[in-house]
Amino acid sequence: MPASHRDSTQPPVASDELRAPVGNHVELCYQTFGDPDDEPLLLVMGLSGPMTWWDQAFCEQLAGAGFHVVRYDNRDTGRSSRVAAPVRRDQLVRAFATGRARTPYTMSDLAGDAVALLDHLGLESAHLVGVSMGGMIAQTIAVEHPTRVRSLTSISSTTGRRTVGWQHPSLLPRLIGPRKAGRDAYIDSSVAMWALIGSAAYPSAPEALRTRAGETFDRGVSASGVVRQMLAILTQGDRTPRLRSLRIPALVIHGNADKMVHVSGGRSTAAAIPGAELVTIDGMGHDLPPELFDTFVDAIRRTADRAS
Repeated sequence: MPASHRDSTQPPVASDELRAPVGNHVELCYQTFGDPDDEPLLLVMGLSGPMTWWDQAFCEQLAGAGFHVVRYDNRDTGRSSRVAAPVRRDQLVRAFATGRARTPYTMSDLAGDAVALLDHLGLESAHLVGVSMGGMIAQTIAVEHPTRVRSLTSISSTTGRRTVGWQHPSLLPRLIGPRKAGRDAYIDSSVAMWALIGSAAYPSAPEALRTRAGETFDRGVSASGVVRQMLAILTQGDRTPRLRSLRIPALVIHGNADKMVHVSGGRSTAAAIPGAELVTIDGMGHDLPPELFDTFVDAIRRTADRAS
C-alpha cells in the first residue's frame, strides 16, 4: 500500500525482539515493523553494528512507505549468537596485506544466515537493503541466491575488488589496533571513530553518539566477533563478474566523503549491475544521517517499484 494511503497518525507496529535458528548453532535476533501483508524488506547492517543502528524512525518511515521491515543482528553482533572460534591479530594483519587468511566464516556464510532468516519468516523473497558490510552481504545474497531478491539497495559498500572502496590510511591503526575493555572505553572509542568517519555535512552531536554507543555496548559487543567479521570482509572475493549477471532493480547510495569505504566502491558496484541507479551524496560519510532519511526512503521505494 503506498504511503499516501496510510493513516499517518498511526505509527507502524513494531514486534518484540525475536530469535530465529539459522543453522550451525547460530541464532539471529530480529525485529519487524509494519504490516506483514506489505512487501518484505530486509535490512542488513555493517561491521560490528547491531540492528538498532537502523534507526527506529527510519524503520517506521520505511514501513509507512509500504514495506514490512525486518532488521536483525548479524552473527557475532548484538543479541545474536557468538561464534566459538578464536582469532589472532596477526590473521587480521595478514588479511589486510594479502586478502588471504584463515577465517571462521565467510561472506557467503553471512549471506546464508540472511537467507535462513527469510526461510524462518516464510518469505520466498524480499527487497534487500544493506549498508557497508551489510551491502556486501546483500550483494552476495543477490549473486548466490538470486531468486530470493526482489530488489537490491547497496549503501556505502563495495564489490569486494581490492582496488576500489578502500579505507582512508588514517583509519588503519584504529581498525587493526588493540582496544581497551569496558563500557567507558568502548564509548570513548566509538565516539572517536564516528568523529572520523561520520558525515561532515550532517554532524552528529557527541552526546547522541555516546548514547548510541552505550546502548550498543549494553546489547552486547564482542571484540573477537568484530575481528571475525573483518576477516570475512578482507578475504571476500571480487563479485564484479557475478554482479554483471543480475537482472533485478538495483540502487547504489554512497557518500562522497566516505573515509571507511571510498566512493569508488559504490561507483564500481553501480557500474557492474545492469541498470543500477547510482546516488552519490555530497558531504555524506559512512553513516546514515537522519536528515537523509527522506532521500533514502524515496529512493528505496522507487527501486522496489521497478520490481515485477
